[in-house]
Amino acid sequence: MDFIQETVSSFVSLIPVTLAQSFILSFVVLGIMIPFRMLSFPDLTSEGAFPLGGCVCGILLAAGVAPPLAIIAAFVVGLAAGCCTAFIHLRFRIHTLLAGILMSTMLYSVNLGIMGKSNLSVFGQPTVFDWVPLTQPGFPASKIVVAGLIALIVLVALNLYFKTEKGTAMRAVGANPEMAEAQGINVWAATIGGVGFASAFSASSGALMVQSQGFADVNMGIGILINGLAALMIGEAFTGKQTVLRQLLAPFVGSIIYYQLVSLCLAAGMPPPNLKLATGLFVLLMLALPSIKRSRGGAPARETIRE
Repeated sequence: MDFIQETVSSFVSLIPVTLAQSFILSFVVLGIMIPFRMLSFPDLTSEGAFPLGGCVCGILLAAGVAPPLAIIAAFVVGLAAGCCTAFIHLRFRIHTLLAGILMSTMLYSVNLGIMGKSNLSVFGQPTVFDWVPLTQPGFPASKIVVAGLIALIVLVALNLYFKTEKGTAMRAVGANPEMAEAQGINVWAATIGGVGFASAFSASSGALMVQSQGFADVNMGIGILINGLAALMIGEAFTGKQTVLRQLLAPFVGSIIYYQLVSLCLAAGMPPPNLKLATGLFVLLMLALPSIKRSRGGAPARETIRE
């Protein structure tokens, strides 16, 4: 009984911190989902774009640049990284996963070149989280408000975009690129733009994380991809993916639930090194479930994303 009470007490005390982290890292999950679900383009660039955005933000904050401009700069360089990945795939016929691995590998050297060292402290520099009234700067409440508001704006904007003609064209490219091209859709533009903006969201997440934790590190992206994939699987299990809105909600809902589960594991005494093993096994289970269901009850109808 004492163990349960201590676990619950520790878990409750961690909720504000993990909720703030969930909103910040939900943009990485979004950056994983867009190529994967909307474009059928499995991409690993997020693992390199996340620290890229963080390093760019860190060096700009250290130089005295305003926090919003640092985030915008991170967004732009992340966009460029994603566009390069898509171009490598389209121009040289390199598999999407290999193109993402190559880009992430190259970005490690780029990040080192940007900062000139492996890590950089920006503790004490102004951040976007300092601007929330009636909250103490740097505390979870301000981070929840800012990151949550940005998440809401991005969610609404993307939901509207994917229902426009260009957004529908991008989804058509993901569903059937040959048919989309036959209908006059520019497959290259849709693919490069979609993967570019996905990486831009991952880089923006890195910028927000640097402003939240007070330092940038070239290794801050290690493991972020598997965490993001786990969050996406959880989100889709709860929201479904039958409509555009449901699919867009999945990264945000999944990120919140996933990091609360991580917090619960830590509160229950699980050693931190075991979290990666638990996350990997969970993702494996979620990916294997459709195959298990098919083997038991026949192949289900293929899910499509409707408006």
